[in-house]
Amino acid sequence: MNNYSGIAGKRIIITGSTSGLGLAMARALIKEGAKVLITGRDQDKIDRAVASVQSPEGDCAGALIDVRDEQSIEKGLADMAARWGSIDILINNAGIGMQTVNPNFLTDPMPFWQVSSSGFRDLIDTNLTGYFLMAKAVVPYFLKNGRGRIINIDVSESTKKRKGSIPYGPSRAGTESLSHIMAQDLAEYKVTVNLLQPGGPTDTGMVPDESRTKTSIQFLRPEVMAEPTLFLCSDESDGLNDVQIIARDFQQWKETWFQQGQP
Repeated sequence: MNNYSGIAGKRIIITGSTSGLGLAMARALIKEGAKVLITGRDQDKIDRAVASVQSPEGDCAGALIDVRDEQSIEKGLADMAARWGSIDILINNAGIGMQTVNPNFLTDPMPFWQVSSSGFRDLIDTNLTGYFLMAKAVVPYFLKNGRGRIINIDVSESTKKRKGSIPYGPSRAGTESLSHIMAQDLAEYKVTVNLLQPGGPTDTGMVPDESRTKTSIQFLRPEVMAEPTLFLCSDESDGLNDVQIIARDFQQWKETWFQQGQP
């Protein structure tokens, strides 16, 4: 893994980071000296996650934040700012998967008209509205600082279009559109917004074990997110805005990016 400058001391909040992709990103950033707020909706899981990534190089704390609840968000951000002075980077990662509406979504896709209305709303509220609410709440800190970064975690195009993937697919298609528009809205304020996706199904717990044994899909490890996350939080990516990076192909993307010239 390459060395990236400017990460030490950065104050970073990662939503939904008690496991999976979020925890892998938190671990990588803390080892580089960042101050990371791990968030979730279960205090026991938060406590275990914080304990598992603590490192002398950086700092880590936890906060109960429900990304669907504006009051919960405001309190969590205020507590973070009180602890570390402000906020430098938001990584929107919190989300729930198709298993919440259909545990057998990989092996037995459910047509959209059989998806419950409540299941649809809950997933959209978490995966899409949650990204909006977090960004809306954190931007005032960025504007006061005169800078900031938002990294929105996304999924592959095939997942957005796969048969039986409503409402998960539409929620992440919305994430992509939201990010592009946010990037344009914030560009003049020196706040960047970029998308990061693993590049395929990942071993995060969103796929039930029973379904996993019935599919030939090769799952990526959550650690695939580590290096591109370090890059997006580092000085090396200064000025990079409105770009989508696929973690699996990051090295190839970075080589092309350097050849074309940095932003």
